[in-house]
Amino acid sequence: MSRCSKRIRVLREQIADVGALEVGAAVQLLKSLEGKLPAGIRRCRFDQSVMIAVRLGIDPRQADQIVRGSIVLPNGIGRSKRVVVFAQGDNAALATAAGADAVGGKDLADKIKGGWLDFDVAIASPDMMGVVGPLGKVLGPRGLMPSPRAGTVTSDVASAVKEYKAGKIEFRCDAGGNVHCVVGKLSFDEAKLAENVDAMLKYLRSIKPSSSKGQYVRNICISATMTPGLSIAG
Repeated sequence: MSRCSKRIRVLREQIADVGALEVGAAVQLLKSLEGKLPAGIRRCRFDQSVMIAVRLGIDPRQADQIVRGSIVLPNGIGRSKRVVVFAQGDNAALATAAGADAVGGKDLADKIKGGWLDFDVAIASPDMMGVVGPLGKVLGPRGLMPSPRAGTVTSDVASAVKEYKAGKIEFRCDAGGNVHCVVGKLSFDEAKLAENVDAMLKYLRSIKPSSSKGQYVRNICISATMTPGLSIAG
């Protein structure tokens, strides 16, 4: 048995009798799991990401029931994203001033076509979509293609850069109707981590498709990179 699987097995045994918890209690327990490991099980040596997984009562095969969106969590996600911007003129200067990691036009597109993908988010001003459009085959499969719906095609490139640098996250339901996203780091204090979880759940509920019938939020779980999941009472 690998060290990782043994670690997860031991932690699962520790929480076997724990049912669904309120958000604050779940965060508190999640942060304490590392301390519950017995001697002989190596502690995690990096700051684990905390993820939320929500099973929704939707049919993602129906276009009007696809759940997707973006949100700037109250306390960020614990890291700054690498942002590139397709812009020119004043917009290019504003993007640079806002903290973009790279700004350009055809030169930036050519660099990406050449295989450079060292960034997390791509933003474009509307007048640059003629340059960005041909990158769809490269950026699309990686979830990096700028789009108006995600807010990454915008005339206000400076605000978009600042939001993503502050930890804005994007999400989209999968084929099973589940939403997965990062909500912070395990090093966050309990109140800030719980606030992020609450904000994410509130936002998810606010974008419930009108065509979704019955129970919308069916199951909620939070976990860290190296821990089993904990159920949250819906």
